[in-house]
Amino acid sequence: MDGAHLLEVQGLRVRFPVDEGLFGPARRWVHAVEDVCFHVDAGEAVGLVGESGCGKTTLGRSILRLTPSDSGSVRFEGVEISGLAERDFRPFRRRIQMVFQDPSGTLDPRMTVGESVGEALDVHGLAGDRNERRKRIGTLLASVGLEPEHGERYPHEFSGGQRQRIGIARALAVEPRLLICDEPVSALDVSVQAQVINLLQDLGTSRGLAYLFISHDLSVVAHLCRRVLVMYLGRIVESGPATAVMRHPAHPYTRALVSAVPVVNPRLRTERIRLEGELPSPVTPPAGCPFHPRCSKVQDRCRAEIPVLAGLGNGRAAACHFPETIPV
Repeated sequence: MDGAHLLEVQGLRVRFPVDEGLFGPARRWVHAVEDVCFHVDAGEAVGLVGESGCGKTTLGRSILRLTPSDSGSVRFEGVEISGLAERDFRPFRRRIQMVFQDPSGTLDPRMTVGESVGEALDVHGLAGDRNERRKRIGTLLASVGLEPEHGERYPHEFSGGQRQRIGIARALAVEPRLLICDEPVSALDVSVQAQVINLLQDLGTSRGLAYLFISHDLSVVAHLCRRVLVMYLGRIVESGPATAVMRHPAHPYTRALVSAVPVVNPRLRTERIRLEGELPSPVTPPAGCPFHPRCSKVQDRCRAEIPVLAGLGNGRAAACHFPETIPV
């Protein structure tokens, strides 16, 4: 593993059939993820941002094989996992866990919190005897800011923020190296969002966890993550250090996202960039650059040629034929 990435994704593509039926194969496809490449290093937090419907969640689920991919490579700890048989892939489910947007959907209302957290220990043979199991559950709940005795209660007895903490504890039970967090704070109040983000930061530091943090909120991502990936219509259109991307976005789509981020200091506010039109359909994506129908800087080349994600220096990259000049 020395010098290798913890997670490396190359050329990943995910499509869904639209009109598959009794009379033959599908003639149209939803292009959910198209030729996506990125990596996550051990202990690193990487943010993935973009509008709803751009493919962020599908990308996260396809890494865990909850959604099958059509082509591409997913390597974890140097092992190609995208083509493994389910039996061979099972050990990797311990090392890659997912925290979902709605914790209520992952917690069985008929099970106590302790039973839900302990279920992961049982599945992977980590429970030990009864006393050890109970102690581990209590320790896991304490690690996310809850009391060990909360394990005797049911999910409906907790607030949304507390249920998300339970979901995080359940993911941590199997001692993963990578957490894929899919909009884990978007359904929470602002004050509770801050608590959960701070919890994730502390857990990342204390446990050496790596994160792929999926969100539509750039300000949240910039607070938690060292690097950011910006996704549009199934493609990564910009990547780089989070602070640098926030200060000097290179892609016009990223500029629009950054301009929408609330800023407390009025002297630091920039003019809001309002995108014209709707997000194009992933069933019939536009030719050329996927962003060109909404771009104020569009030129003929943009309509004809798909831009590649090209390096701009200082760890920055953008998929744009005419990116903004960024400070060297």
